[in-house]
Amino acid sequence: MSQSPIELKGSSFTLSVVHLHHAQPEVIRQALQEKVEQAPAFLKSAPVVINVASLSGEVNWKEIQQAVTSAGLRVVGFSGCKDEQQKRAIARAGLPLLNEGKGPKAPPPPPVPDNLPAKTRIVHAPVRSGQQIYARNSDLIVISSVSAGAELIADGNIHVYGMMRGRALAGAGGDAQCQIFCTNLSAELVSIAGQYWLSDQIPPEFSGQAARLSLIDNVLTIKPLN
Repeated sequence: MSQSPIELKGSSFTLSVVHLHHAQPEVIRQALQEKVEQAPAFLKSAPVVINVASLSGEVNWKEIQQAVTSAGLRVVGFSGCKDEQQKRAIARAGLPLLNEGKGPKAPPPPPVPDNLPAKTRIVHAPVRSGQQIYARNSDLIVISSVSAGAELIADGNIHVYGMMRGRALAGAGGDAQCQIFCTNLSAELVSIAGQYWLSDQIPPEFSGQAARLSLIDNVLTIKPLN
């Protein structure tokens, strides 16, 4: 028996969700364009889901899709429809609809023996603009400064013991228990397990301060680093 030329398998991916609070395509395009320009390495050509739960009334769905695409993002589908009429209108525009149902609860991770050595990547030199440092399956510690345009990525936690002006993406493998620790937070972007803030979303009282970021109920939170 010959092997099938295709194979279908279930999988999961981390996607950013754009929550729309305005139905004017040009307003949406300009707002998204500003976000993409703040973090082009993270957002340019990124796949996104458009959540329309806040929209009602007559909406030109096709123009909204084009506005998001014009800003440099790729639309995977629409979600958050409040009623069947809204769903039908989006479907008539030829756009994909996604259901935001919760999958089965994952089993708890096996206990980790206390005597296992910690896995950590330590960087002693400054991280310059354009550099990317990735700590695979480990924490990342930077003993020096991180310039704007530089990027730190770790499957574990990220610690920066200097000025943090670049991008820090902890829990890159999806671990929502990871955290980011900075002694001087002035980042372009911070992200934990796919949940991110751009620089203008970081509370201003933490700018230039020692801070600790974590996820609580899948929402980014920030506290002083005592």
